[in-house]
Amino acid sequence: MTNPIPVTLLTGFLGAGKTTLLNRLLHDPAAGRVAVIVNEFGEAGLDHDLIESAAEDVVLMPAGCICCTIRGDLAKTMSRLLVRRAVGELRFDRVVIETTGLADPGPIHHTLLVDPVLAPDFVLDGIITAVDVVLGLSTLDRHAEAQAQVAMADRIVLTKRDLADDSTLQRLEQRLDRLNPGAKRIIASNGAVPAGVLFGLSAQRRAMAHDRALDWLSAAPASDPLAGLSGLPQAKTRFTPLSHHASDDRITTASVTLTRPIAPDLFDLWLDTLIALRGQDILRMKGIVHIQDLPTPFVFHGVQHIFEPPQPLTNWPEGDQTSRIVIIARDIPQQDLQQSLAMLEHPPEPATS
Repeated sequence: MTNPIPVTLLTGFLGAGKTTLLNRLLHDPAAGRVAVIVNEFGEAGLDHDLIESAAEDVVLMPAGCICCTIRGDLAKTMSRLLVRRAVGELRFDRVVIETTGLADPGPIHHTLLVDPVLAPDFVLDGIITAVDVVLGLSTLDRHAEAQAQVAMADRIVLTKRDLADDSTLQRLEQRLDRLNPGAKRIIASNGAVPAGVLFGLSAQRRAMAHDRALDWLSAAPASDPLAGLSGLPQAKTRFTPLSHHASDDRITTASVTLTRPIAPDLFDLWLDTLIALRGQDILRMKGIVHIQDLPTPFVFHGVQHIFEPPQPLTNWPEGDQTSRIVIIARDIPQQDLQQSLAMLEHPPEPATS
């Protein structure tokens, strides 16, 4: 079976600099040959002449928000790319999808997971979110879509840094810490970022190395699960402490580190219960999980109630049995998320007759 084609989702609110970042990204030698799918929004379309000069195949979708047409136009566009690739008309190593500034990344991820034509041949490699340093705080204050874009990101690219003072950057960083404490941030210089930093983010590969899997999860190394978090007692279960959210933020994040393998029935009960009760409010869930009596850990990754097939990490170092799980949700109190994760260490008592 051939490896699925990696898909990078480039998102960010209106005016965040996605087009500039995309044009630079297409010149990244680590990208290989790229098929680009962009979406024009009203009269403020992309400068596709500029993009076409850098990419061999640019597909312009019909006007309108990509989310509104996700289950039709995007799936058809990607299916046509597959056909053209199969007959030798096109050659590409990866796909980059640039959304409109109003797009929620979740439905695109859903399509890649559940579409019967796309799922076998494409895999989400990462969600990249561009954030304008000058206007980022006010945008996050006013728009829930911008909060979701930041919360779901694997990498956050800060744009227009040269136009903002240090105080503005610091306040924005604090807000991003609340919305998505795990995503690494990169400051772009005129849209340019270091080569390769926006690719290869997915953990859906059997041969992924230990450090790369932890980087995907944005977790501390196994030798020090609480690196940088001083003063916390050693315990079998560790929750990541999070700051209080701004009153208008609808996003909550919680994570847990478990130092002993999880019973399989307990893990299934926990996941089934959480998805049944609050699945529609889960923006992303990902983890590296050790299950009792399994020789290697596996990674799992999902959006709402849809999950990618779990992948075993066959190169995991012997002796490390630490499980790490991260949940990013919308409109779920953080206390509820932590109580749910605590179930993995302390299962509910069986009902007595």
